[in-house]
Amino acid sequence: MAITAKKGEGFERELIPAGNYVARCYKMIEIGTVPTEYLGETKMLHKVRIGWELPSELKVFNPEKGEQPCVIDKEYTLSLGEKANLRKDLQSWRGKAFTEAEAESFDITKLLGVPCMLNIIHVQGKKDATKTYQSIGSVSPMPKGLVCPEQINPTFTFEFDTFNQEKFDTLPDFIKDQIRTSEEYKSLSNPIADAFPMTSNINEEEHDDMPF
Repeated sequence: MAITAKKGEGFERELIPAGNYVARCYKMIEIGTVPTEYLGETKMLHKVRIGWELPSELKVFNPEKGEQPCVIDKEYTLSLGEKANLRKDLQSWRGKAFTEAEAESFDITKLLGVPCMLNIIHVQGKKDATKTYQSIGSVSPMPKGLVCPEQINPTFTFEFDTFNQEKFDTLPDFIKDQIRTSEEYKSLSNPIADAFPMTSNINEEEHDDMPF
């Protein structure tokens, strides 16, 4: 019997200090429609993870790769309903509300490459209050006169209508496990399964130069 040490076991990444940061959206991962606990009930909700890099916050996470930007993700229900967190953050980001026509269907991949300001906060774990996690408190547009550095990480998208096994294999295990519980993933073996584009709609509860 072998006792094998694996890279990354027992390692906790240092938290990004709380505060405001220039950031750029570089990653979009469609989780799919997964069972989600909400107010004591289990609901099937379509989830997506949006990722930002902080190009001014560089650290060496891997000596072979040198300095890389700190990154942070946030998971959303893929909805632009009136009370949806995604709608609130996007309206704050672009500086104006969605019209009802815009909210009917919005392709969130338009966010890729777009800069913003992120307010990062530290919160206690819900299941373990002894643990502290980093979280995105708010998303807002770039202040006038402030420039976000060019994107460093390559743009990354994972979605079911163009399912890519190689991309799936690169995802962290906890995200892969979550995706495997989705209705979309389970339907991949069905040759007549519908496509699932990352377009948010209103079915569930900018500045003028902004590209979205």
